[in-house]
Amino acid sequence: MELTELTKKFAEFLETNYQVELLENVRKGKKSIQIDFSKLITFEPEIGDLLLDDPEETLKAFELSIEQLNPKAKNFTVRVKNLPESTGIFIRNIRSKELGKFLTLEGVVRRKSDVRPHVTSAKFECPSCGNTISILQLDNKFKEPSRCSCGRKGKFRLLNKELVDAQGLVLEEIPEKLDGGEQPKRLDVFLKNDLVSPLSEKKTNPGSRIVLTGIVKEVPIITRSGAQSTKFDLVFEANCVDSVEEDFNDISISKEEEEKIITLSKDPKINSLLIESVAPSIYGHEKIKEALLLQLVGGVRKVREDGGVTRGDIHMLLVGDPGGGKSQILKRVGKIGIKARYVTGRGASGAGLTATVVKDEFIQGWSLEAGALVLANKGIAAIDELDKMSKEDTWSMHEAMEQQSVSISKANIQATLRCETTIIAAANPKFGRFDPYETVASQINLPSTLINRFDLIFPIKDLPDEKKDEKLASFILELHKDDSYNEAEIPTDLLRKYIAYAKQNFRPKLTQMAIDEIKEYFLKLRQGASASGTKTIPISARQLEGLVRLSEASAKIRLSDKVMKKDAQKAVALLDYCLRQVAFDEETGTIDIDRIATEMPATQRNKLIKVKEIIIELEKQVGKLIPLEDLIQAAAEQGLEENEVEEAIQKLKRAGDVYEPKNGFLSRI
Repeated sequence: MELTELTKKFAEFLETNYQVELLENVRKGKKSIQIDFSKLITFEPEIGDLLLDDPEETLKAFELSIEQLNPKAKNFTVRVKNLPESTGIFIRNIRSKELGKFLTLEGVVRRKSDVRPHVTSAKFECPSCGNTISILQLDNKFKEPSRCSCGRKGKFRLLNKELVDAQGLVLEEIPEKLDGGEQPKRLDVFLKNDLVSPLSEKKTNPGSRIVLTGIVKEVPIITRSGAQSTKFDLVFEANCVDSVEEDFNDISISKEEEEKIITLSKDPKINSLLIESVAPSIYGHEKIKEALLLQLVGGVRKVREDGGVTRGDIHMLLVGDPGGGKSQILKRVGKIGIKARYVTGRGASGAGLTATVVKDEFIQGWSLEAGALVLANKGIAAIDELDKMSKEDTWSMHEAMEQQSVSISKANIQATLRCETTIIAAANPKFGRFDPYETVASQINLPSTLINRFDLIFPIKDLPDEKKDEKLASFILELHKDDSYNEAEIPTDLLRKYIAYAKQNFRPKLTQMAIDEIKEYFLKLRQGASASGTKTIPISARQLEGLVRLSEASAKIRLSDKVMKKDAQKAVALLDYCLRQVAFDEETGTIDIDRIATEMPATQRNKLIKVKEIIIELEKQVGKLIPLEDLIQAAAEQGLEENEVEEAIQKLKRAGDVYEPKNGFLSRI
């Protein structure tokens, strides 16, 4: 098809389908118009084929026809979306035959450069004859005219240059679409003009999932000696960018589905139906499944006028014996949750979880690369084998869990990334399996500051029990015999839409009855501790906020805007179950949150304080050198045994509070 005929046909197509839109875009000062490929191919199949085979020339012809239609629309870009499935390609499958063709790519943005001006064409003047020469700048190198018609060579004067905004992205293949063990491949993407406007910038943030249409081009590689290499690099010049359904707010729910969800929510057994559908292929663990459902829905994120933010995400930790089904639960979360990321302890570092700064060859300089928790923003991150991570790496999670941001200050890059991510983690006890004679808290081999950030902690103990074991064996063997055994009453797709509907439309507020219920539980535990005489802290403000989040999530599941008393009771029952399992102090018979919140339980801290007080008293009586025998005797009068005193002295020595100047004597520092 000739150029004149092509421009004429395209002008006709625009007049028929996009006349109003074109006039509106020109009036608003926009520089592009988005057209649907399916409409174009229906109107004139030949133009559609031409666009796929020779996109650059065809798009230039489209721009000419727009200029003829509307002289005000100069340098107007045509953006094409909805290309046929046959144009879709994986990054790993791009070969030389695809160069210059119109293709569709889907992937995750891994990193992104700053927006910088890019020269498209430059005008030069010949000093000898005054002739103006225009040169198109298509390559990476700035081109000058080699000669003028008057015969002059070199030294031309630059009159002006046309600049457009340009930006580089690194696109990575979607992990779910790869076979096991394959490394996701990456490709440099080049965006320009209105694709880098502030509105479209949000679409291309690191971690976003996007669909691109555009042209694959080759870029020459220059060797160290300055010569051009025989190898070429690939770059994808984007024509159109569309974001893919990513978080729960992006899920579209039809009118029929909405009616189905509302009918389902009125079912009196809705709670048990949803709990059973969360993980139907896992036997037992009803409390964990209930907590998982509340976690998927989440509480309400609150931003106050003074700038203070209270997170709405509920974090959960599963600590248990091997073979308890922890990893299965985490894998299932990836199926129900949206924007779910699964990482495992040994294969994750602090930088890989949060963010890192990398040296970039394509963009020249440093750029920010988002880690798993940032990529799962507004989604859920499942971290398996948390206890296998090094302590230094787990420290990087502190800010991400409570402040819900990741701050980075490296290589002249100071940035704060959003990390509104729900975390579900799994770990094994300190010695691989729970010791029945030790407390659960002492066997969780994780920093106390990290444990304290989890709203719910569930120990999974694998203890022999004849009836339970018989049921478990039957359940697992039936699953292997028949794939459809114990299928969920609510299909996964409807369950996801139910959760999405609850998240999108409801922001429940606490009623006075719910406030009273939570307050009563909080005060009952605190007052019980002070009455018992021990200085234990059974529950802190962090757990109080956790109760609020769980209550709000329970109200969301009922599709209600009010948190009622029954929601608060459900939250209290779940938290109480976890605290009694994890933070119960057998010595005093009370709940002591310090068992998981700090390095030292309150009972041990009280013994230390007692020993310190005795040392101060003895110092007043006998002077600086305190005999150990006197100390043990004075401690025995206050009900402390010799081995407890020796343990306390060792701890005080390590802390640098006391030292032993000579054998059998102590002195305070």
